[in-house]
Amino acid sequence: MRLPRANLFAMANQDDEKVFHDEGARFGGRLRRYAKVGSEVGVLAAQLASARVLGRKLDRGRHSADLKAALGGLKGPLMKAAQILASIPDALPREYAEELRQLQSNAPPMGWPFVRRRMRTELGPGWEKRFDRFEREAAAAASLGQVHRAELDGRQLAVKLQYPDMASAVAADVQQLRWAFAAYRRYDPAIDTSDIYKELTERLTEELDYEREARHMLLYRHMLAEEPAVHVPEPLLELTTPRLLTMTWLEGQRLLDYIAKHPDQQLRNQVAYNMFRAWYTPFYYYGVIHGDPHLGNYTVNDDASINLLDFGCIRVFRPDFVQGVIELYRAIRDDDRDLAIHAYRIWGFELAASNPELVDALNIWARFVYGPLLEDREQPILEGSGGAAGAEAISRVHKELRRLGGIKPPREFVLMDRAAIGLGAVFMHLKAEINWYQLFHDLIADFDTARLAERQRQALQKVGLPEELPG
Repeated sequence: MRLPRANLFAMANQDDEKVFHDEGARFGGRLRRYAKVGSEVGVLAAQLASARVLGRKLDRGRHSADLKAALGGLKGPLMKAAQILASIPDALPREYAEELRQLQSNAPPMGWPFVRRRMRTELGPGWEKRFDRFEREAAAAASLGQVHRAELDGRQLAVKLQYPDMASAVAADVQQLRWAFAAYRRYDPAIDTSDIYKELTERLTEELDYEREARHMLLYRHMLAEEPAVHVPEPLLELTTPRLLTMTWLEGQRLLDYIAKHPDQQLRNQVAYNMFRAWYTPFYYYGVIHGDPHLGNYTVNDDASINLLDFGCIRVFRPDFVQGVIELYRAIRDDDRDLAIHAYRIWGFELAASNPELVDALNIWARFVYGPLLEDREQPILEGSGGAAGAEAISRVHKELRRLGGIKPPREFVLMDRAAIGLGAVFMHLKAEINWYQLFHDLIADFDTARLAERQRQALQKVGLPEELPG
């Protein structure tokens, strides 16, 4: 299946030449801003390095706040990478993770001249006639693009336009990320971030391709077709290009607004149930995960059903990796070290089998993540001290990894952990009390690697996504 590519039209009149001039000026301004932010990050990296090499005292709280200020000024892909990194245990020090977690995708939208130019470039000079209505003011703005409401043949639409120069922004941002990783690696060798960097680079690059996102949307419509409480927009392929995505509009409420409006705990538990199904039915049946459960990527309806809205950050896994996730659960449940070693090998942890102490350190993390799935009873996602328990577990893992010489998390770890931590935060917001054990076992009861592989192959082929999986 092939989605239509954009027809690129040369702009001949004087107004359009001015638009190109303005875009070039913005590009120059963007480069200057990257240089400025790059120099700020460089100074902060030098402070980290001197603290490590020369033993100088470093106020990590103030230093991490300065780093957040430097990265937050970009309002682009690096900001999204920072949000993801903040949820990965030990990828960054605790103080840095707390600061970066506060970054939000709230860049102001661009005005009508940009919208008119982008729409003309992607759909041609008569683009306005292809809609019955198109709102000039953006309905939402994010890190890579903005969304406008429109209407066609009685259908309410969402039209997402990519900001100018995003390819340049991604290229600059991932280079900044490489420098930041290198500096932190010199300061603290507990985590080798080289594979994390590769994963983030590939996923951020994929997010630039809105045709690919349309395919992801079709994939999720297929995978969740039998989940009545999860809604996925329908892409309009004839109005979609690499930098323009048109889909049906789904009306809903932001999660925090829903919580304020609906105090009933049973409804909140139902939202949590639907979220769990939305994220993990695709993973355990098709080997696919939505890697960004950010509060802006879904909305909630009065009946507790949910709308998935953004499909840029999607990861397809090898079928045997899904088997490894289940085997690690069984290893933790049964206290089976040999099975844990086998599972970590499948995950891609290269050193897990050669050092029993390293396996024990990784199991501290695994027991925390799988903990809610181990007991057949209703319970909150975290009991007792809640988030403090997670911080304590991560601190213990970090201490052990430093003592043992460090570890290199595999690429597959990044979005799996991001999904688990992000959803855990959602369930804590909801104060959900659910039998997580039963939810999980319902999904894996008939798990078979070969059947998953065939379902995955057929689904990817049906929507036109490559069957060659990421490294």
